[in-house]
Amino acid sequence: MDQRDASVPTISRIGPFRASVTTFGALIGSGFRRYATYRQATIAGTFTNVVFGFLRCYVLLAVAEGAAGNSPGGYAPDQLALYVWVGQGLLSVIGIWGWTELADRIRSGDIAADLLRPIGPVTAYLAADLGRALHGMLTRFGPPLLAGAVFFPLHTPARWQTVPLFALSIMLAVIICFGCKYLVNSTAYWLQDARGPIMLWTLGSGVLGGLYFPLRLLPEPVLYPLWLLTPLPSLLQTPLDVIAERDGPVTQSALVALQVVWAVIVLLLAGLVQRRAEKRLVVQGG
Repeated sequence: MDQRDASVPTISRIGPFRASVTTFGALIGSGFRRYATYRQATIAGTFTNVVFGFLRCYVLLAVAEGAAGNSPGGYAPDQLALYVWVGQGLLSVIGIWGWTELADRIRSGDIAADLLRPIGPVTAYLAADLGRALHGMLTRFGPPLLAGAVFFPLHTPARWQTVPLFALSIMLAVIICFGCKYLVNSTAYWLQDARGPIMLWTLGSGVLGGLYFPLRLLPEPVLYPLWLLTPLPSLLQTPLDVIAERDGPVTQSALVALQVVWAVIVLLLAGLVQRRAEKRLVVQGG
């Protein structure tokens, strides 16, 4: 027999990796296109963020004027203004609110279709969320920041490492936020109705994540345990402190490193909870 005819085609060692990367990228693109479809909602959401940006900025600047030394929590007025307007731009990027898709699919039973797919739910939903975050960064981050720059003096980063650290911090915040939302939504596997945990998440993530006010205004005995023992300050407070240069370079890097730790922890927990939930479904005959 001819040697060529007897040869057996083999899969390249890097083939599966390339296929995984391609699939993950396709899911990111799908998530981006999904949110790009709702143009009017994007415009309305951006307008709302700008309006609330003015309200929050004036309140915090009033606090700064009444504080001794005009630096509450160690923030100068221009740093507070930057904190507010970058935070308004990051709301749709981090996406701390509004995601109930997993809980809805668990409640309706559609999650069974997700479990039959070659990519696990955690990976698939993470890729879709990264696509959503990319859309928010391209469409809804700039307008609030531009509005703030027009009407308020904003702090300009003075250190070269601030912008790269800020970009990395945003990506880590998106991953941490996704992991937390996934865990909250996963309570529907046991509760059937996750509206209670989701409501608690909506309230807690805004207050303890640094959205409504800088957490540096809290007493240190409350601030440090909150920052070290929970992932919530890593959602918004850390990226905003990095870009506002509230701390020195070493502390900036340490805050981002803490985000890396929390990103790993929440993703591992999400995977663990998903596996436990799948075993529960199998035991129940689902």
